[in-house]
Amino acid sequence: MDRPNETVDQIVAALRDKGSILVATHVFPDGDALGSQLALGDILESLGKKVFYYSDGGCSHLHDYIPNCQKLQSHLPDITTFDAAIALDCGDRLRLGHEGEHLLKIKPFIVIDHHAGHKEFGDINWVDAARSSTGEMVYELAQALGAQLSYDAAFALYAAIVSDTGSFKYSSTSATTFHIAGELVARGVKPAEVAGKIFDNYTANRLRLLQAVLATLEMHAENRIGLITVTRSIFAETGTTKEDTEDFINYPRALISVQVAAFIKETKENWISVSLRSKGNRDVAKVARAFGGGGHRNAAGFRIANTTAAEVSDSLLPQLKQLLT
Repeated sequence: MDRPNETVDQIVAALRDKGSILVATHVFPDGDALGSQLALGDILESLGKKVFYYSDGGCSHLHDYIPNCQKLQSHLPDITTFDAAIALDCGDRLRLGHEGEHLLKIKPFIVIDHHAGHKEFGDINWVDAARSSTGEMVYELAQALGAQLSYDAAFALYAAIVSDTGSFKYSSTSATTFHIAGELVARGVKPAEVAGKIFDNYTANRLRLLQAVLATLEMHAENRIGLITVTRSIFAETGTTKEDTEDFINYPRALISVQVAAFIKETKENWISVSLRSKGNRDVAKVARAFGGGGHRNAAGFRIANTTAAEVSDSLLPQLKQLLT
């Protein structure tokens, strides 16, 4: 491993004499967000720190296999009791949730993220869009802190990396990614076990949801754009929630002719959530930013209020077609 950069050294110095630290991530956390948060909390505890695991939305049933999920707390105590705060995998202060502005009053506020469209906030920012995952960055921070990873932390980091690399198949996967994954396996993590937890976790209702969502498939731009949609009525009919749609976007993306895939989701009342995926150099983060969102070149998204799925589709498709020109 290369020597940690100056920002990592700055984070290490900032945490050295801190006794009580709040660790948070973004709303609707995915595997990388939760794995990074729970691993870093475990790492800090191993160094004698008192850690508060703040979560705006809790842990989805799809991720409750990650060790220490039960430590997540949605009720925020007196923030003056904290000596520092760390936000992980969060590309925008708004993604901290309804307590975001309150959290930012904790000083120093440290941000560790790998999103290309990151909107800088906080006091110390370590943002590296070349990284495969935030989990990869947390591993490097653990090395810089001189921490010995427990099995729980290693498991959480491996799950984070596998989740955000699509099991090592996305373009952000590097030699460093594989090196770190190998180190985590050497600490006892079983790749087959983690893969089973992430990819073999369907209930009958979730399979019915997938069936209903795939039935909405639309193909555009000479079959180079694949679009799927889920409505609130589909969720009601299948007894599922938004969390059950995780990774559904990969089905239209997997089509051989598709270069850009979109998944439009009706979530809370008056809210539409959109996931975007692409292959090659098609920069869907650029499209997401046009709608107030962000992400990576090949994986991005946004949320928009007071509209309908049909209206979002009408606005989105011209932008996606523009990517193909």
